Amino acid sequence: MAKDMTKGRILPQLTAFAVPLILGNLFQIMYNAADSIIVGQFVGDDALAAVGTAGPIMNMAILFISGMCMGAGILMSTLYGAKNMEKLEKQISTTLIGGLLFSLLISAVMILLARPVLLLINAPDEIIGSAVIYLRVIFLGLIFTFIYNFLANTLRALGDSRTPLYFLIISAVLNIIGDLFFVVALDWGVGGSAVSTVLSEALCCVCCAVYVKQRVPILCLGKKWLVFEKPLLWRTFSYGITSALQQMCVQLGKILVQAIINVQGVAFIAAFTAINRVDDLVLSPEHNIAHATTTFLAQNRGAGNVERVKKGYRCGVYMEIAFSLVASIVIYFAATPLMRMFVDEESTEVVALGVSYLKIIAFMYIMPGITNIVQGFFRGMGDLKVTLASTIANMGARVIAAYILISVMGKGFSALAWSNFWGWIFMMLFEVPLLVKSLIKLRSGKIS
Repeated sequence: MAKDMTKGRILPQLTAFAVPLILGNLFQIMYNAADSIIVGQFVGDDALAAVGTAGPIMNMAILFISGMCMGAGILMSTLYGAKNMEKLEKQISTTLIGGLLFSLLISAVMILLARPVLLLINAPDEIIGSAVIYLRVIFLGLIFTFIYNFLANTLRALGDSRTPLYFLIISAVLNIIGDLFFVVALDWGVGGSAVSTVLSEALCCVCCAVYVKQRVPILCLGKKWLVFEKPLLWRTFSYGITSALQQMCVQLGKILVQAIINVQGVAFIAAFTAINRVDDLVLSPEHNIAHATTTFLAQNRGAGNVERVKKGYRCGVYMEIAFSLVASIVIYFAATPLMRMFVDEESTEVVALGVSYLKIIAFMYIMPGITNIVQGFFRGMGDLKVTLASTIANMGARVIAAYILISVMGKGFSALAWSNFWGWIFMMLFEVPLLVKSLIKLRSGKIS
């Protein structure tokens, strides 16, 4: 159900919106981790490495689509806050039509280029066959990923973060059941894991679409779903492409780091796959708090409510700091059992590598919490160029640091934590001065 965030108590409202986003991403992590855990436990380290190698490429396409939907969602939030319903309906239908066409194009291209792209990032010969199968099946179902992201971001733009959570839970549960059936019972290996992912996403889309039709009147557009306006598409693209490029930049950085890791052997690759899943347990909720703040700020920016914009951002900062401190303590003390979730008892090298990383990175999680909330502020204010540029600074520094520390200096797997550290440092050096300038502007009562 749509919710107007331009009035009411701010902290409870922001918390109520953020919690379903956080829970949703935890289920998304469970959704992704189920593939790695079941494949690692029942197929082996090579299969886990294949899923891990394919993951950044898959995520690059998925996050590009997610970024486009996120950019469109900012426009929708602003229009909803301004109560411009006629233009909001056109924005929604134009986003859907454009996104469907784009998703089909990306699917076709990536199915053809799966093997060349994997070769480009130095995928080892012993895992490349499985990784190609995994990628091609995933890209066959990319259209379902778009439909879910479109519906979820549209509902969130209208202030409803709970409904996408419910359907994500359904999808996560279906994916786990599917993994057990296709991977364990039918012994389809890595391909079975990909089939399970696609089928669970498809069923999630169907359920979400039925719910929207029956319970969300504002999205029952009828023939208006066929409205397509080029000027709106261009505006959507200009917002969405910046957000999408930001998401892709993150994944490109991960792919480049993956390429550095790939030449270190299967144990490094498997450990890298596992620690990325553990990092997601912290980084995804931090992203969600920032996304909740973005929606809140966008609605109030559309309504011209400067005071609520300032207070909303301040509440978002408090939430990020509190979560980051708790998460740091949990990850530090639970590093070993978390790593053991992903591999069998004989994979002691993989566990040791992962724990060496997690024991260091646990002390750094406050840094992405800060950078995320700053990015949430700029997205909410409609300035996506800052978020893109700061992300480029982050990933550029991270990749360079990883190459120097691991490939040149031979510092080992734990050096990945320090490469992340330098990425976040460069990110803050870029965006904090711009944040200060924007906050000074807000204090004067100006809102853009």
